[in-house]
Amino acid sequence: MDEIALVNAALKGELDAFNQLVLAYQDLAFNVAFRILGDDDLAEDATQNAFLSAYKNLRMYRGGSFKAWVLRMVTNACYDELRRKQRHPSVPIDPGTDDDGEEMNSDEWLASDDPSPETTLEQAEVEHALQHCLEHLSVDFRTVVVLVDVQGLDYEEVSRSLSTPLGTIKSRLARARLHMRDCLRKFEELLPAEYRLEDEVRE
Repeated sequence: MDEIALVNAALKGELDAFNQLVLAYQDLAFNVAFRILGDDDLAEDATQNAFLSAYKNLRMYRGGSFKAWVLRMVTNACYDELRRKQRHPSVPIDPGTDDDGEEMNSDEWLASDDPSPETTLEQAEVEHALQHCLEHLSVDFRTVVVLVDVQGLDYEEVSRSLSTPLGTIKSRLARARLHMRDCLRKFEELLPAEYRLEDEVRE
């Protein structure tokens, strides 16, 4: 896919060209938004707002990784959603866990609406633990974990996406991984064996 050609065509008013870019990155954009926000509806809103912003600001694209540029719009849209939630907090109908930290049934832990037998149960446990621990990170830490460890972007792409120095990205990721490791240990007995963490210091 020639992204530069599609951008140039979109700038000339060819909406189909921009739609091709949207189709190429909409799943990635939604998955990033979902992991950051932990809510399907908010993730859909953030994804839609991100692509609207990308279209309105297309002339600001200066080449390079279009994916990184789009993800900047996505993370900005997620930050906007989080700020809006802080201004207008609401009590969730289903918080996901009870006061003792035990799992409760919640579709929010599942990133897919198309579950498969048996493996879905294990996947749900992993999704539950992962999303729970992500949501307990600060938004800056959560974002770098989502982009690097969940979506597989390299450090350079994340640095460009977040307009943040490379050294800061690496530092945040290292600290975020430590927090994730400590948090996931609380779920160790619930996870399938292949997902359990090695505990080098356990006596």
